[in-house]
Amino acid sequence: MANREPAKIAPLPVGISVDELVATYPRLYHLTHVDNWDLIQRIGLLSTSALLDLFGIDGETRRVLEASNRRELVPIRSDTYGVAILRDQKPMDDRGLGRALQDGISPEEWYRTVNQHVFFWVDRGRVERLLGARAYRHSRHALLVARTRDILDRYHATTVLSPINTGATKPMPHPRGTDCFVPLPAYPFAHWYQKRKGRDAVVEFAVRGTVENVMEAVEDVSIVGAGEANRVIYRRP
Repeated sequence: MANREPAKIAPLPVGISVDELVATYPRLYHLTHVDNWDLIQRIGLLSTSALLDLFGIDGETRRVLEASNRRELVPIRSDTYGVAILRDQKPMDDRGLGRALQDGISPEEWYRTVNQHVFFWVDRGRVERLLGARAYRHSRHALLVARTRDILDRYHATTVLSPINTGATKPMPHPRGTDCFVPLPAYPFAHWYQKRKGRDAVVEFAVRGTVENVMEAVEDVSIVGAGEANRVIYRRP
């Protein structure tokens, strides 16, 4: 009997379209410090690096804030814009990054890369898990819920997706490198969907730089956390 060649398995398609992404994740969730809400209404959402640009912060102060781990909340001030609160990075540390980083990337380079993006969760459940984490369970936060379609309509060219939480190395320092911030046309959605059995094919949705007109996409904003009832402070008319 002749030997049969093994059946060829078709490669999984690469990329995800805007329509597919919107259908899978119609809402995006951004968690921020409650004191940032007034500023967000005025100037939108800015990455840490963009905020440091806007507030005119440079030199050694900027290096510390942008290229190393922020263990606590950091307020920055401007005569023009008032106060912005930079979130801490407690879920991430140098030791974990040392184990996780690939492609010759240093921890300093990773912090800079992360700080160049505005991040959204695509799953409300991840918001709830973060609010229940030891470092955050006693704090109140502002939670913005935005329409994915509206963000992509304006920021498709600067949107990237990630299969991991790029700002965490705990409890597990998942490997990470140049393939962690991927534009939609190159994102291996089918691969992650199959590997994770339909869950967490995308973990993070990020926009490089700024989402200045985010209020045009926001549906509602609530004050959440600390074991208290959620309080809606904004709802789109």
